[in-house]
Amino acid sequence: MSQPESMGSRIRRLRRAAGLSQEALAQPMLSTSYISLLEAGKRIPSDEVLQQIAERLGSTVEYLRGTPALPDTSPLEVELHYADLALRNGDAAEALKAFEQLRQRLSPTDRWVQWSQAALGAARCLEHLGRLEEAVTRLEELRTQSAGRELLLDQRLTLVMSLCRCYRELGDLSHAIETAESTIAEVEALGLPPTSAFIELLSTLIGVYTERGDLHRASYLASRVIDQAELISDRKALGAAYWNASVVLHRQGRSAEALALITKAVAIYSEGDDERALARIRNAYATVLLQSGPDDPTTETAKSLLEQSISVLTSLGSNIDIAYAETALARAEVMLDNIDSAVSHATRALAVLGPEHRLESARVHLVLGAAHLRRGDREAAQSECERGALLLEASEAGRQAAFAWSELADILEASGESERALWAYRQSVRLLGYRSPLAPVLERPAKKP
Repeated sequence: MSQPESMGSRIRRLRRAAGLSQEALAQPMLSTSYISLLEAGKRIPSDEVLQQIAERLGSTVEYLRGTPALPDTSPLEVELHYADLALRNGDAAEALKAFEQLRQRLSPTDRWVQWSQAALGAARCLEHLGRLEEAVTRLEELRTQSAGRELLLDQRLTLVMSLCRCYRELGDLSHAIETAESTIAEVEALGLPPTSAFIELLSTLIGVYTERGDLHRASYLASRVIDQAELISDRKALGAAYWNASVVLHRQGRSAEALALITKAVAIYSEGDDERALARIRNAYATVLLQSGPDDPTTETAKSLLEQSISVLTSLGSNIDIAYAETALARAEVMLDNIDSAVSHATRALAVLGPEHRLESARVHLVLGAAHLRRGDREAAQSECERGALLLEASEAGRQAAFAWSELADILEASGESERALWAYRQSVRLLGYRSPLAPVLERPAKKP
């Protein structure tokens, strides 16, 4: 029979899970040597000190003391690890089955820690499979159930990160931002040093602000997240910070700076063994290359990167990962005038996405619009652009929607449909925030002569 875990060992395990050093856990009231002695079982903390440590670790005093004693959970830990490994290896369906079996066997009353891990794992599998509405329901339920109960800080941040991503893909950018911002504020109020999970959540939030067109807030967070990521030892977190900062710079028209940062991110991810993450960062790199100019060699380089990514993501990636790569590849083929291939890749992207991924679907429709226009089918181009613009507007991605309406206006004008072109231009101007000072006057009923 295994020996019960000591308080010092439990503190050490939770500290490492939170990505904290002994020095970071000690600040500002304790010394590093005290934490070292505490973890070695050579000090007994006061109630006040133990409460402070529990708050920093996102735990409770009762759990750190080990009262009531927890049952031996090693077989459960093995099963949870197996399920998590299946998800990391891209087998989300098998992972979902394993997590669901655990969730149904366990009681949230008696085995809350393991039950919550299984519940979170199952929700992440649903996200991976593109079942976003189901994932959101599960994640929100878990967030409600965890109120006032033990949930490790990194586990909570992972939950919120998944929620933020799901709301983003569903087109609910405001809810994604609100969810992430409230959690970030709560964590910062604890005065904890940054952890890898915290950096990744900030990076996710940067992406959402960028989608919404709030580049000032995104830029502020990007500079801040890089500063914080450089303080911790996790290179992957730093790579994620560079990655999202490059997207902001690119949207601001600072393509050279964006390319420098995304190149650093690719180098960092190349150091590890996470093939899925490396494939996703290659997607981002290719996207920056594609939008840097219509240079054929650059476009061919981007196309090659995307083809490499798709070969990896087909077995390891989520539906959204694959769709991003297929959409970018379709865009590259349009630039190279391989129109049939472009339409084929875009169509595959839409098939993988399904009806729930409204934001990415909007982008696919715009690429299809461009492909049809290059083919000379203006009617099909108009239809695709209008669908893309409406989806973007419904998703609160106002700046992107404005550009989509403007592109549609150009197509309509070239087709000789001047009145509809004017209407589309007005839609674009409205979304960019311009309203004529004469509008209130012009909207009033005219005076009778």
